[in-house]
Amino acid sequence: MKKVTWGVLSTAKIGREKVIPALQKGHWSQVGAIASRSLDAAQKVATDLGIPKAYGSYEELLADPEIEAIYNPLPNDQHVAWTLAAARAGKHVLCEKPFSMNAQEAEQLREVAGQVHIMEAFMVRFHPQWQRARELVRSGALGELRTVQAFFSYFNRQSDNIRNRADVGGGALYDIGCYAIVAGRFLFEAEPLRVITLIDRDPEFQTDRTTSALLDFGGGRRLDFTVSTQSVPFQRVQAIGTKQRLELVIPFNAPLGGTTDLLLDNGSQIGGVSAVRETLPACDMYTLQGDAFSQAVRGEIPLPYGLDDAICNMRIIDALFKSDQSGQWEQV
Repeated sequence: MKKVTWGVLSTAKIGREKVIPALQKGHWSQVGAIASRSLDAAQKVATDLGIPKAYGSYEELLADPEIEAIYNPLPNDQHVAWTLAAARAGKHVLCEKPFSMNAQEAEQLREVAGQVHIMEAFMVRFHPQWQRARELVRSGALGELRTVQAFFSYFNRQSDNIRNRADVGGGALYDIGCYAIVAGRFLFEAEPLRVITLIDRDPEFQTDRTTSALLDFGGGRRLDFTVSTQSVPFQRVQAIGTKQRLELVIPFNAPLGGTTDLLLDNGSQIGGVSAVRETLPACDMYTLQGDAFSQAVRGEIPLPYGLDDAICNMRIIDALFKSDQSGQWEQV
């Protein structure tokens, strides 16, 4: 089957260092062009990464008839506008997370729903570590899954960093809280009914630097998480059931091309002494994500996650921000 030819909007770091090399390794994907508002910047990345074409505007890339799919890693406040422009040009779009600034903005893409494939780029959902974790939950190995706990943090106080700009969607909840939300939705295979949150904002940037939340999935099931842009780097996801506890080791930034681990613990000895380690094979989750999307473009598989999934994630984020203002539980 002919590989899907991708175009990349912008020379963003995640594209240069992770997604473009991953797509170039794919069985179903190839990168045909990159665009920047600076032609020189686009040409440099194209030369460095062996991309055939470079454009000095996003519009030129979208007009290229050879480009079938677009990867959109633009700043958060530009995700919807350029995803919509790409879709109107007949291109399928893999858009970085968070999908939009809010659910209402994301709803604009209903206009093109069904015409092209649109998916939010949560690469972790394609990783064998996450797939195996959900398989164990489904099998009943944990008993009844009651709680998912997540912690994700890094330290960044650079004033010129986009993650510290509230006007373009910076802050912990948008940047990494979305991953914690997806972890709960992925393992419970359900959507939360209501949420409550506590936010601490940076006095200078006005972004949320530490956000904690509790999401009620009904039936006694809950996700609790804390994310921070100004704490020591750390990440963990645990799924706690009535029989066993499952821990995903390095769940969000799994080493590309390296193995990953799961810990399964029946609690017979405290301190994790009774945990059994399972090692998953080496992979590049960005390659797996790109190939899955490309296969969907070719009609080989259904699109794994679509527009409704992305909008649902934004509704949860909206409810969490609303809860911070009200100080109360908010319905999703």
